[in-house]
Amino acid sequence: MGIGGSIFLLAVGAILAFAVNANISGIDINIIGWILMAAGLVGLIITLWYWNSRRRTVVTRQTQAPVAGPGYAAEYRETRREDSPPPPPPGY
Repeated sequence: MGIGGSIFLLAVGAILAFAVNANISGIDINIIGWILMAAGLVGLIITLWYWNSRRRTVVTRQTQAPVAGPGYAAEYRETRREDSPPPPPPGY
């Protein structure tokens, strides 16, 4: 759903629950507002949980100048870091 959709549901639900005093036969607007607020809150919690549970992987490549002689090539090293921030965009 995303953060924007969750906040939208929370706002519409709050408006219906607290600000609207309309009577429609067979429908309670206040209950609909509370249901929308609950759905927005659940969506917000799930979205934030999903974003925090993602693992971040950083791949670094290091090359060294080849050593003179046959059989020596550039070195390729891949390391994984769990909690490092993503790199800045190109041209930053």
